Amino acid sequence: MKDMSVMKKAAEANEGFGMQEDAGIFQERLKKHHDELRWLYMELYGNDSMFAELCDHMRQFWLERDRKLKRRDQDREKDKNWYRQNDMLGMMLYIDNFAGNIKGVEARLDYIEKCNVNYIHLMPFLDTIEGRSDGGYAVADFRKVQEKLGSMEDLESLTAACHEKGINVCMDFVMNHTSEGHEWAIRARRGEGEYMSRYFFFDNGELPARYEQTVPQVFPTTAPGNFTWLEDAGHYVMTTFYPYQWDLNYRNPRVFNEMMYNFLYLTNRGMDIIRIDAVPYIWKELNTSCRNLPQVHTIVRMMRIIGEIVCPSVLLLGEVVMEPEKVVPYFGTVEKPECHMLYNVTTMATTWHTAATRDVRLLKKQLDIVSALPKDYVFLNYLRCHDDIGWGLDYGTLLEEGIGERSHKQYLNDYFQGYAGASNSRGELYNADPVTGDARFCGTTASMCGIEKAGFEQDEEAMEKAIRMDLMLHAYMFMQSGIPVLYSGDEIGQVNDYTYKEDPHKAADSRYLHRGAMNWKAAENIERPDTVEGRLFRGLDQLERIRRREKTFVAHADTWTIDTWDPAVLCIGRYYEGEKLIGLFNFSEYDKTAWINETDGEYVELISGSKMKAAGVNIPAYGYYFLKKIG
Repeated sequence: MKDMSVMKKAAEANEGFGMQEDAGIFQERLKKHHDELRWLYMELYGNDSMFAELCDHMRQFWLERDRKLKRRDQDREKDKNWYRQNDMLGMMLYIDNFAGNIKGVEARLDYIEKCNVNYIHLMPFLDTIEGRSDGGYAVADFRKVQEKLGSMEDLESLTAACHEKGINVCMDFVMNHTSEGHEWAIRARRGEGEYMSRYFFFDNGELPARYEQTVPQVFPTTAPGNFTWLEDAGHYVMTTFYPYQWDLNYRNPRVFNEMMYNFLYLTNRGMDIIRIDAVPYIWKELNTSCRNLPQVHTIVRMMRIIGEIVCPSVLLLGEVVMEPEKVVPYFGTVEKPECHMLYNVTTMATTWHTAATRDVRLLKKQLDIVSALPKDYVFLNYLRCHDDIGWGLDYGTLLEEGIGERSHKQYLNDYFQGYAGASNSRGELYNADPVTGDARFCGTTASMCGIEKAGFEQDEEAMEKAIRMDLMLHAYMFMQSGIPVLYSGDEIGQVNDYTYKEDPHKAADSRYLHRGAMNWKAAENIERPDTVEGRLFRGLDQLERIRRREKTFVAHADTWTIDTWDPAVLCIGRYYEGEKLIGLFNFSEYDKTAWINETDGEYVELISGSKMKAAGVNIPAYGYYFLKKIG
């Protein structure tokens, strides 16, 4: 029997939308996309009955969609550039770390508004198994919230409250795998063929060994190999990430359909942005790397079409950890788009390389590559996130300067641990491999800028410099092409949290170093300009207000870099509808001069309000300027 609560929701959704109008809107959208969707589906699966089932379920999810969400869909269909505007500012947060539970986040929305944030990314909150969750990325139930965080009703209340305040909500959708505690995995482990076919099961090691010949390892030290032997089941199962995360088999149309139903169920809870986790991995093929295969793009394109039919206000954000020129296929094409937005991962890593070397040349080249891409491509830019920093830099370019990959990775890890290069940073390594010398780095923005060290040593001069560096990096991030995203706690300079070592479920994973609980006592200082929190918060607030006020910060503005003839100083230009803005950023602890020569008119420095010439500009240590042309 159909769930009465679902029927009630469907009735409420139809109120004010009329059944006939409802059906007409859905049919119009389906008609527009039907032929392409069917062609892609049949190309991949060749199964008419499963395609018909998919269409029926799409219609049902549309009928059940809340009327306010349907109006949101219609409004955003009319304004497809709504997310490309200069008022977009994101914040990533863990629900429990930020406010205890979902109700707690709802109670803190005024604070989020005060941060000028209108897009919050809720880190994984779906049901998982304690101690075997990979930070929530091993999902045991796609339709249940972790009990400690609340319920689906709490989630719907939060998204509705966010929408009232003009705040968009993003969540992670883990498509590549499920937890070993998922119902499908439990039944597969019992030997039920229907569910075994939803994963990659092998009764001997022959095929797993062949896969291993061509498939790279994600975590060679903490989770080596791509398969796990299940003694009780007498089978190997593919586990690309961790042994408790079982890879889904998208060759099975049942897997695709059911995951799309989960996707639509979650969008109907009020999600505005769906972050697709580990996109490149979702199709597996023997004798390949099982990365970035053509079928992945078919699946993402179908997902985009399904969203445009049922919930067209919802954006797809792809997690693709590659350099910008290689991730662009995940945007699709203008005629056949895939993801609406992608992360700018390499630029983030290159930013910290620049901080450690005081040399902007590689970063300048990276920004030029992004600026040359089509304006339709929207990147999310960030300094830090929930994850580690992998040093995936352009080593071909660095080698031309005599910088070797292994030695430079060693230098960067030593620098950010505070061991080299006159560093003030503090942090820890993650997944260090003594054989290759490779490792990733963990630490908060504030700790990497020296705020932790200066605070510990009670050194006010060092603290002043650390705060300037922190604000300079954020100012530079705002100048990049795309949408800036803060990591919760960065707005008050939250430092590394070493207490994770006391939790047996977290102690082995140094990424929890920068996943500490929000320090609300420290946040009380944001109104006090004599505190670290107050200085950072007010500095960021000023930058955010400038960005929101100046139209040159729209995501689709022209952007370019300008030579400064000083390796420590970066200059970025932005132009939109007759307005021009120049950003200058000193990545060193010494006063510098930017030898630019923009003599096309007068400029005003937006932070101080002073008129300045955009030529031979003197910039203090870790200084930054926004110069707007006024005549």
